Amino acid sequence: MQIVTGTIVEGRVVVQGVALPEGTRVTVLARGADEGFTLSAEDEDELLEALAEIDRGESVSLEQLLATLPHRT
Repeated sequence: MQIVTGTIVEGRVVVQGVALPEGTRVTVLARGADEGFTLSAEDEDELLEALAEIDRGESVSLEQLLATLPHRT
């Protein structure tokens, strides 16, 4: 697992300096036009572990998550 930065070019994500095999599944987190964020090393490690948990199937579906939330009236 790795974190890379890319740019949208003609509707496609282009990542420079990293060779990803054809068919690689990626997750895209888009920044707003005028907002950004920085992850500390600890936060990056936590994010990578969360993604690894998802890869291992240690997650719940949206429906399961919504079922655990209190209902709004």
